Amino acid sequence: MISHHDQVIVELNPHLAAQAGEERLVVALSARALFDLEESHSVYESHGVDAYSDFQRSREDEPLEPGIAFPLVKKLLALNALENPELPRIEVILLSRNSSDTGLRIFNSIERYELDIVRAAFTSGAPVWPYIKPFGAHLFLSANPESVRRSLDNGVAAATILPARASARMDSQLRVAFDGDAVIFGDESERISQEDGLEAFARNERELAATPLSAGPFHGFLHALHQIQIAFPPEASPLRTALVTARSAPAHKRVILTLREWGVRLDEALFLGGRDKGPFLRAFGADIFFDDSTHNIENASRHVATGHVPHGVSNQR
Repeated sequence: MISHHDQVIVELNPHLAAQAGEERLVVALSARALFDLEESHSVYESHGVDAYSDFQRSREDEPLEPGIAFPLVKKLLALNALENPELPRIEVILLSRNSSDTGLRIFNSIERYELDIVRAAFTSGAPVWPYIKPFGAHLFLSANPESVRRSLDNGVAAATILPARASARMDSQLRVAFDGDAVIFGDESERISQEDGLEAFARNERELAATPLSAGPFHGFLHALHQIQIAFPPEASPLRTALVTARSAPAHKRVILTLREWGVRLDEALFLGGRDKGPFLRAFGADIFFDDSTHNIENASRHVATGHVPHGVSNQR
């Protein structure tokens, strides 16, 4: 969304900001991921910048409805209230193509929902992705595919989400689910599957079962979540993770041994052998699911919030 003002980077409350050098998990996301901005975005698309600015200013005191990533953000920030000295601090960064002026409604909504979001960048229509890495983000969520691709190109886990209102389901435990190949892991095995077929893929995984898979774009984010997990006993963790993959036996072995080599805990592993993932993700209760396949995303999005990871052989331009 474009306006006429200069770029602004702010700390909404610098006294709440994490101390320099403090271990953190940092998630950056766009305003359209956090709040339901589709009505105002439609005004911008149909009538332009000035109409959009007037629309936002006239509704500055009307809180925006929670967006698709709102439950995820709420649960992440709630971790900071837990009295556990081993727990990394969670920080959420807002990145918006609004100006600070038209973004005032977003500021007000953050305050209305008592979200501990202390840093933001408003770029007045310019790309937001250059600020993702300086903020130290482990994850970036956006409705803008180009911003997501540029983030991935710069080594930051990122996913494109379809803007929508937040799910009505809300419990206290945060649940995050991942696809394996081209998300947590590299895409070398998936490339063999697509180029040479399932038989060649199965043979490759059997022969290389003891060889760890390479790291994918979400490897770092998974490790950051693991630092939260190890601060609690498994039966009392506020965070639960799952691998939901189309792999099946015997291709499961390499996955398990890779995670063991990395020293990362995944609470659940679902090897579905090509079954639709959506019903399984609903059963798991995922707050968000990350996958590189648009087919899987389309199916899963009927059941849970999803993030498309435009990486690997399935997303070659």
